[in-house]
This record gives sequence, structure tokens and C-alpha cells, in this order.
Amino acid sequence: MNRILIVDDEQLIRQSLTARLSEMDGVMVSAAMANGIRALEWLEGHFADICITDVRMPLMDGLQLMEEINARYPWMSCIVISSYDDFEYAKRSIRLGAVDYVMKPVDQASLEEVVATACDRIQVSRRYEANRLLLDKLPMHKELLDQWIEMVLSVFLHRQPLLIVDTLAVLEKWVDGRYDILNELTMAWTRLVIEELKKHEITVDYEEGEDAGLGEDILEQHSVRHYFRLCAVRRLEEVANALMAGARNSKNTQQQRIVDQVKRYVEENYAGKWGLQELADHVAMSRAYLAILFKEETGMTIWTYCINVRMRKARDLLLTTSLKSYEVANRVGYENSIHFARIFKQYHGINPSEYKNKVRSD
Repeated sequence: MNRILIVDDEQLIRQSLTARLSEMDGVMVSAAMANGIRALEWLEGHFADICITDVRMPLMDGLQLMEEINARYPWMSCIVISSYDDFEYAKRSIRLGAVDYVMKPVDQASLEEVVATACDRIQVSRRYEANRLLLDKLPMHKELLDQWIEMVLSVFLHRQPLLIVDTLAVLEKWVDGRYDILNELTMAWTRLVIEELKKHEITVDYEEGEDAGLGEDILEQHSVRHYFRLCAVRRLEEVANALMAGARNSKNTQQQRIVDQVKRYVEENYAGKWGLQELADHVAMSRAYLAILFKEETGMTIWTYCINVRMRKARDLLLTTSLKSYEVANRVGYENSIHFARIFKQYHGINPSEYKNKVRSD
């Protein structure tokens, strides 16, 4: 999702562009300012990917604004929209790296085309940098890649949370403060793991998910790291689940299909009250054999798996909602919040309140 800053001294133009861009997929308008000075003041406290600016404006014109953006926020792409068919303006805009110099009035098709071009430019730039980092840093972190391959081949879910945390820490160190690259770097890592698994005859098709619900339209600077880290965690979890599903499918056994049924049941009923007998009846198998089969296939008991599910759900609620710890406990199936906090600490290493504060403060 790319966030857009509109800068134009005409209010009607700002309103029109905001309304028209809101109809496009993959972008959102975060702010609309009347001149370059106000735009730069806004950018000091907020994050944007694209700036759409007029040329002639009071206090600071669009070309001056582009120069400042290039110096302060080099990851941003700029689009110039102007009423002046001036070759010198257009030439200077292109020299400053503008995606395009578009004449007003701008029809919807032209607007969508130039914004799509800006989005593509951003993605290509970030993907190039991500691939460069991966090639440069991977030789020193081959062990981490081996751990991913081992986790997938063994289908041991209990190793997933810690490995994702370790991977995020490594990737974050690589980007060195350029958190906007973190998503593309995560995807580059994902593609690498998928290619390595092909050597073990495990093929997975993974499509990048959406980040709806992880961040607001307006992203403040102090939340940038938290937002892009949260997006990266979602990517890593999605691909880990997809890869292990691919590994399980490659086995193609009736036993594994039964285990998948159990997991689906637990995922759907993790907060409810049920017992092993009810679960065994669900898959038409004896309790004893089901318990043994599940442990052999996953390396953990059914109840341990249920706790893992509950702890993942609890973490998501802590990070994406304003619910209190005891409210989260109730949502994931614990009537006793103290018992919930104790299990959460055993699973994540710190209690729920500390975990929420640490992730947000980090």
C-alpha cells in the first residue's frame, strides 16, 4: 500500500485528486497541503511514498519542494501536475526525478497510469535494494536459511515463532533504518527459501498478502518501524505456513490429512471448550491413536498445538487492538487472566503487557 501526499494551492484540485485517488487500488491519500512549506512540515512527522505536486504555489513551489524531498526522503517518488505548458518546468521536473509532468485537467485514465508508474518505480527500486542486500549479506547468514529448510522439512510448528523473530531481527539489521525496504527484503527471503525447497521436491506458490488492518491511512513517523515490522512478521508467518503446508502435501498420506483436520478444528475452536474424545469423534478415530499420530506428525501434543494457536491469536490481538490483557485472555479461551499471563510468558518470554509495550516502543 503506497501513501500519497497531495500538494496544490487550489482547494478544489486537492479535493478532486483525493476523491479520484481513493477509487484506486494499492494507494491511499494520507494528506493534502496548500504549499510546499506545509507539505515539508507534515512530512517531518508522517510517512509518505508518493508526492503529487503543483508547480506554481505560494511560499515554496513544486520544484523547490521536489529538491527538498529528494534530499530528505529519497525513497519517495514525485509526480508534477500543472496548468502551465512550460518546457523549462517540465525539463527541470524530469531532471529532479519526477515520474512525469502532467497537464491539468488530468483525466482519470492518465491519473491512474502515472500513479501506477510511480508505484512500479518504488517497487522496482526497493526490490533492487532488497536483492542487493540479500546477495551481500546471505553468505554470513547461511545457517539461518538452513534452519528454515529444516523447520519446513520436519514440519515442527513449535519452532516457527522463534525462527520468525530471529529472521526479522536479521533482516531489520540489514535495512539499517530503511524500514520501507523491509517488506521487499522479506519477499526476497521468501523467494530464496522457496527456491531452496525445490531441491527437496517441495513446490509452493506464494502470493504476497495484503496489509489491510495493520496500519492507518496516516502513518506517523514514530510508528514507521512498528508498522513495517508488523507487515514483515505477517509475510514470514504466511510463507512459513504455506511452506509447511507444501511439505505436508508432498507426503500425501491419510495420516497427514487427519492431522490437518485436527489442526483446522483447533484453529476454528481454539477459544471453546472441547476434549480429546470430541476431537477423536470428529475425525472418526480412537483417542489413543489420534494422540500418538498427532505427536508423531507434528512433534507436539494436541493441547500444545492449541496453546500455540491461542498464543498467536493473543499476540495479534495485543498488537492490533486496544484490548486489555484480561480481555484478550477471554477472547482466546482463558477465564483466568493470571493463568493466561503465565502461559503467555512461557511461550513469548515476557508477560502480555511487557510484550505489547516492548514491540510498540522498539
